Amino acid sequence: MHIRDWPSGERPREKLLARGAAVLSDAELLALFLGSGVRGLDAVTTARKLLADHGPLRRLLELPAAELVKLPGLGPASACQMGAALELASRHLAARLERGEALTDPQAAGRYFAQRLRGHPSEVFAALFLDTRHRALAFEELFRGTVDGAEVHPREVVRRALGHNAAAVIVGHNHPSGSSEPSAADRAVTARLKQALHLVDVRLLDHFVIGDGAPVSLAARGWV
Repeated sequence: MHIRDWPSGERPREKLLARGAAVLSDAELLALFLGSGVRGLDAVTTARKLLADHGPLRRLLELPAAELVKLPGLGPASACQMGAALELASRHLAARLERGEALTDPQAAGRYFAQRLRGHPSEVFAALFLDTRHRALAFEELFRGTVDGAEVHPREVVRRALGHNAAAVIVGHNHPSGSSEPSAADRAVTARLKQALHLVDVRLLDHFVIGDGAPVSLAARGWV
C-alpha cells in the first residue's frame, strides 16, 4: 500500500503538521527526506530497512554525503537535504548561545553538547562557561582521550573558568561506545570538579554524558 493510501493520521507528513515532529519515529522522519521508497517498498519501509542495515540513526546520519548517496533509496538530493538539516540544527543551537540568551533549559544545554561532541571517534571533554545570568561566554574542548576515556584535570577547568571570568560552568563528554550511562569515574571527576570550582566561587551546574540516545544529566540524577 502506498503511503497516500494510509489513514491520514498515520502518514508522516500529516502527523508532523498535526502533532509536531517529536511524535514521529526515526523511520518516519527519515522517510520525509526520502520522499519515496525503492521499487516495491514505500518510503517508511525503505527508511526502516536503511536503519536496520546501516543504523542506528546517529551512525547513518554521520556518514559522509558521498557514502549516503550510495545507499538504496538515497540519492544526491536526499543526502544533501539530510546534511543540511543536521547543520541547520547545529547552527540553531549555537545561535541561541551566541545571541547571549540566558540558558534556562537544561535539555537545551544537553542538546548543544550532543551536537558538538557526538560523532567524535575518541572521548572529548568540553566545558561551556557562563556569566552570572547564565549566558554563554565560551565553549571549549579541553581534553581528548582514546576510545576508552579522557584524563580530566580540574585545575585546567578552573584556570579556563577564571580566564573567562565565568560564574558557572557546564561540562560534558562523549562515550564513543554509544552508551550514555555515566561510569563511576564520571561521577568521581564530577565531584572533583565541583569541589575545585567551588573554591573559586564558580558553580558547576551540570555534567552531560553523550552517547547514542538522549544526553544524560548527572545533575538530574542528583550527582552534581
